[in-house]
Amino acid sequence: MTLVSDVLLAAAAGFVLVSLVLVYRLVRGPTMQDRVIAVNVIGSNIVITIALVAAATDSPGALDIAIVYALLNFLMSIAISKFTVERGGVL
Repeated sequence: MTLVSDVLLAAAAGFVLVSLVLVYRLVRGPTMQDRVIAVNVIGSNIVITIALVAAATDSPGALDIAIVYALLNFLMSIAISKFTVERGGVL
């Protein structure tokens, strides 16, 4: 492995650690909006991690998975936000 691959994998590990810290906000978030934002940030970090690992391992097929996961993450955030507004959970 080259230095660039090592740096990309280290950055991916950093994003995974940030996602693990955000699980606290997901579980303990005082409001539904905090939980939605936590899920969205965790999903974005997963997309970034997949892209970094794909670049480090030189596997462009994984980028397709990252793009699909990003679209699903966006749609999930919109659906949860719409559900929260319809239930009257927004102050």
